[in-house]
Amino acid sequence: MGNQPPLRSAWLVSDGRVLASADVADTPRTRRVGLLGKSSTETALVIQPCSWVHTLGMRFALDIAYVNRDGVVVKVTRLAPWRVGAPVRGSKYVIEAASGSFERWGLRVGATVEVRSS
Repeated sequence: MGNQPPLRSAWLVSDGRVLASADVADTPRTRRVGLLGKSSTETALVIQPCSWVHTLGMRFALDIAYVNRDGVVVKVTRLAPWRVGAPVRGSKYVIEAASGSFERWGLRVGATVEVRSS
């Protein structure tokens, strides 16, 4: 995947504190490519719009947060490589990060998250 499409940069903010820097995949091409081809990630990836994800072709496990239109996290899960997640009703966008990131950030179901352009 040497020719990665450009992603918009942003910050993930919850309760007034920055959780992480993020890349935003908000075009058909950037949503389709996502984190494919990477062996790790230091940032979060926000995929919008999105209500389900998979880790087919991924080299590492991901923390996944499904967020509704009000910015509230409605589901958090961890997907190992080569798995397919179920669609989450009401999800407007998804946040992906390296496994263990959400625990470090304190991101849980019920948290309100904002994606702020940088």
